[in-house]
Amino acid sequence: MSTEEHPTTDPAPAGNAPRSLAEALRARDDASLSALLRSRPDLITPVPTDLTQLATRAGTRASVVRALERLDRFALQTAEALAVAPEPAAYDELLALMAGDDRDPAVTGAFPRALGTLREQALVWGPDDRLRLVRTARELLAPSPQHPSPTGLGPTVAEATAGMSPGRIQEIVTAAGLPSTHDSVSAVASLTGLFTDRARMSALLDEAPAESVDVLSRLVWGPPYGQVTADPARHLRWLIGRGLLLPTAPGTVVLPREVALHLRAGRAHRVTEPMGPSIEHAHAATHRPQVVDTTAAGQAYTALATVEELLKDWHEGGPAVLRAGGLSVRDLKRTAVALDVSEPVAAFWVELAYAAGLLASDGAAEERYAATPRYDEWLELPAAERWVRLASAWLAATRTPGLVGGRDAKDRTLSALGPGLDRSAAAEVRHRVLALLAALPEGASPTEASVLARLQWERPLRSPQSTDDLRTRLARWTLSEAESLGVTGRGALSAQGRALLGLPPATPHDAEPVGPGDKLPVHKRPHPAPESAHSPAEQAAAATRAARLLAPLLPEPLDHVLLQADLTAVAPGPLDRPLADTLGVLADVESKGGATVYRFTPGSVRRALDAGRSASDLHAFLAAHSRTPVPQPLTYLIDDVARRHGHLRIGSASAYVRCDDDSMLNEILADKRSQGLRLRRLAPTVLAAQAEPAALLEGLRAMGFAPAAESAEGDVLITRAHAHRTPPRTAPAPVTDGPPVPDATLLGAAVRAIRAGDLASTTPRKPNADDRPGSADLPRTSPAETLATVQAAVLTGEALWIGYVNAEGSATQRVIAPIRVEGGFVTAYDHTADEVRTYPLHRVTGVAELAEDAG
Repeated sequence: MSTEEHPTTDPAPAGNAPRSLAEALRARDDASLSALLRSRPDLITPVPTDLTQLATRAGTRASVVRALERLDRFALQTAEALAVAPEPAAYDELLALMAGDDRDPAVTGAFPRALGTLREQALVWGPDDRLRLVRTARELLAPSPQHPSPTGLGPTVAEATAGMSPGRIQEIVTAAGLPSTHDSVSAVASLTGLFTDRARMSALLDEAPAESVDVLSRLVWGPPYGQVTADPARHLRWLIGRGLLLPTAPGTVVLPREVALHLRAGRAHRVTEPMGPSIEHAHAATHRPQVVDTTAAGQAYTALATVEELLKDWHEGGPAVLRAGGLSVRDLKRTAVALDVSEPVAAFWVELAYAAGLLASDGAAEERYAATPRYDEWLELPAAERWVRLASAWLAATRTPGLVGGRDAKDRTLSALGPGLDRSAAAEVRHRVLALLAALPEGASPTEASVLARLQWERPLRSPQSTDDLRTRLARWTLSEAESLGVTGRGALSAQGRALLGLPPATPHDAEPVGPGDKLPVHKRPHPAPESAHSPAEQAAAATRAARLLAPLLPEPLDHVLLQADLTAVAPGPLDRPLADTLGVLADVESKGGATVYRFTPGSVRRALDAGRSASDLHAFLAAHSRTPVPQPLTYLIDDVARRHGHLRIGSASAYVRCDDDSMLNEILADKRSQGLRLRRLAPTVLAAQAEPAALLEGLRAMGFAPAAESAEGDVLITRAHAHRTPPRTAPAPVTDGPPVPDATLLGAAVRAIRAGDLASTTPRKPNADDRPGSADLPRTSPAETLATVQAAVLTGEALWIGYVNAEGSATQRVIAPIRVEGGFVTAYDHTADEVRTYPLHRVTGVAELAEDAG
């Protein structure tokens, strides 16, 4: 068959077929080895010493399980089919198991890609006429009574009859209409040949009673095991007598694999899925790209405002840290009320600020949450760059706010900012969801169901068919969080979101469904998954580009408000920071949204006066920043509060009140509400109290007075909000799901090291007189012989094979070309390290000359 029909064909002739996975890896080129290490990064940690060690590591159970978990459904089905195929299997045999007798064209077209994926990841090796699944994968996927195969197939005839008596086997052969044989092996082979012969098998089943055919139809797609009584019915005896059902234990029979495959028309799976469910034609709606981008920008602005409001609310020190870590349920509810959102949404914003390094615990004796110094730096950035910081932290975070309120393995409640919220799959699922959105036409918003179905096809072993598994919930949370954060708008990926992922700008196209076997033009192929490794420089460039795209879409900060006669001010958009800060002291926020409404009250005006502002300062401020005339009621309010502000003075005795107007002091003493303060007159203008100054201030303000605190020198104290900050803190590090994907530099160095180590371990050498059985790992020669051989090699220019023990005691073998020997050291070109190195001769265990036919 041609290479066009078999794109995965191994060009090596059959006579040179590899006998092991190590030999198959040895025949690969550097690009193929790099692809293997990139797809299975656990194989490179640490770097294997040679290809034999690489093959051994690739066959370990943990590594194989990880590789199988990362296969899509069709590649996994191909591996499952190979696990039930004869070993070794031919390409056409495996294709028949996948495509069936009718050779489904969709399966046939996608099959080379799936087999190529298995080969690339070293799960399958060998040429097309001798395909082998690595032993560990076969053990995991092959059917057994304890671990049924996903194919639903049972054991082969040979496996099912392994413990059967020769006489019973001969009875089955005779009942099936086959000639008797002289041994069980040939009898089993004859029966297997009958069951795999389509024509003879069809003729045998034509003779079966209808009830027998019904029994086979119930077992054909699995499970293949059934229960029978000690005296089975006639239609069951007909099946058992001809070997169509074989006993495996008392009262249990099994449908042999060959019989099931005949009834299935050769298919190993009931439903074969060569291509994942398309989300392109299942999208809920399509919006204009400009609408998507502006909607996402509005959400991005809201996200920035929400995070600022959260940390402003915790400006003087936030909630206390629970003893076990995290926020209490009461504090989360209080935060949700302050942000005017639900508790799950509040948990998301709190966790996002924490992931971005803007929020942490202060580490004090009475530990509390507060903003970090990084928050102050973040506030000074332009709005677009602040959003990029938040979105980048969200992309990489593994903490999962959606779990807040749930229970951990020990039935403890999971709290926001507490332990136990990290899920290593979170970042990968987040990137996969966004990659699916990026593959759609611009403005296309997929349905949630289509996204979940596609994710389950891409990672079937990690996404059980359940609506409540973790990856399904992570995908749902990703869609919701991306919309809240402004990465998407109206369910479609925004231009700034695409840029942040490091993807090129989208181009309008009328794309067809994208499947693994599709042959699309380059400009219509789906973008690679964003989780592919990006260097820090590439990530910085992507962030810069995202900020540049978002900046024009964000509303410009305003330097004015609209004052109204009902003692309110309307901010029709975001305000400049100095204006917003001052207005936040002078007035209370009454409502938020597209426009923010501030209300002036006596308490808010007094708060501004306490902060050191005078009445004239406030009048000038409002006149300068209002597009409407300052209403007369507001002017009167400021003047009235200012006139009374500071008329009473409070200091510390425990506390005292002094006032030049003794009638006002008389009024205070006569008021029943002052009894709790326990006031007494010390002088006509001074009252003493046993309450603290702060309590005295609050008590008199509650009575309708406007006292001011004063210092020991009699000066009015100016009170401003105290900004509580934690010591410098680093953002929480994501919990990685296995080793990171190596970059090109590491891959190149690893491949060179593996090749060099393999050269040292496989290069033929001449035998030494000291060689003994069991001592072939490292060459052994005496110091004198070692020195003489190395000196001779310097003169002849020949390469040597040496054993070397480094300072840590690790023994290695190397191929070197000595250049000079002096002072107890040999300087040589090390083929293993591909560089010139110097070795102490006393650490060389021995030397051996290379054989004449060494490559």
